[in-house]
Amino acid sequence: MPPRDNLDRIAAIEDPYLLLRAATEQLNLAQQEVTELARLRRRIIQDLHAQGMSYAAIAEKAGLSRGRIHQIRHTGPAPEGAFLGTGAVTVVTPLRLDPQTGRSVVALDDMRAGSRLENLARGFGLTVGSDNVSVDGDIDLNRPGLLVICGPRMSAAVRECYDKDPVIRWERDEKGWLLRDVRTGTVYRSGTQTDPPRATDSAYLGRLPRPDGNGTFLIIAGIHPSGSLGVIHLLTDELATLWGQVGDRQFSTVVGVEYDPSNGEPVKAELISPLYRHDEE
Repeated sequence: MPPRDNLDRIAAIEDPYLLLRAATEQLNLAQQEVTELARLRRRIIQDLHAQGMSYAAIAEKAGLSRGRIHQIRHTGPAPEGAFLGTGAVTVVTPLRLDPQTGRSVVALDDMRAGSRLENLARGFGLTVGSDNVSVDGDIDLNRPGLLVICGPRMSAAVRECYDKDPVIRWERDEKGWLLRDVRTGTVYRSGTQTDPPRATDSAYLGRLPRPDGNGTFLIIAGIHPSGSLGVIHLLTDELATLWGQVGDRQFSTVVGVEYDPSNGEPVKAELISPLYRHDEE
């Protein structure tokens, strides 16, 4: 619907409360669209310059001043924010059953990871909401803009999506959970499974297809919570690099994390497997 038609439709609403809600919702959508157009504009300038065009040439071709091109280049949301999503995203963390109260709660480690991922997304101009995987593992994954922090143990629905990964697989043996690169045969474990134990973890990072096939979602999971925190640490430092390598395509990789054993905080995070683009498999 054209913008003017939307405005006329909303203005014609007689109920003042419905009018207020409709105007607010439309304004939120308009603000998201402005953010994404600004991101797209900045990315186009960066891409053209990377192809060898000068900013003066870009300005001339686009009918803009050179000063305006430089202003666009340095303002607005960074293009790499699209690695996380566009417009609005929802950060999903699992609920766990508190045995003392019998209530569903978000574990402190999951809350910490979710909060940091939310803050990272907001820093790129995205509108951020939150949701949870239920204690029973139920979650609607057929929605746009999902950023999921959940391993295969917590949800059958999530585990089925992991099983569609053609390269990186979750497995379990007598030592516990592990990640296996089926192409190379390399196994990635937590340092707690070694002798002597080490303050390290391995974590999954990928973008997988939704169950309905109508989109994808980003998913993160460490073998232990410090692994998930390490992935977010990596995203904070290396999002532009990851965006340049995989864009918004389906992919998966394994992140190696070193953490402070006193508090579980990551001190180092890096890719320890190849970064596999699934459309090349």
